[in-house]
Amino acid sequence: MSLDPSAASASSPDSDLPDVESLTYEQAREELVGVVQRLEAGSAPLEDSLALWERGEALAARCQVWLDDARARLAAVAEQEGQDGQDTQG
Repeated sequence: MSLDPSAASASSPDSDLPDVESLTYEQAREELVGVVQRLEAGSAPLEDSLALWERGEALAARCQVWLDDARARLAAVAEQEGQDGQDTQG
């Protein structure tokens, strides 16, 4: 079994789940919450738990990509507004 998060959907018992890369932030976060709840319940067999863990890692990484992109976009807007303010003052 691979520990590569991108391989999680192929090895997951729920292989009919959508590809992590196609999920919106909200979809990925909602699924991640469900994965965490299933893992915390502790009722899944070891192999399923490993697949859930891998899926969770991939979902967390996807959420981080969305958040990093949002931060970069906000920083770009703030920088542009700062430049626009300097242009009108000078």
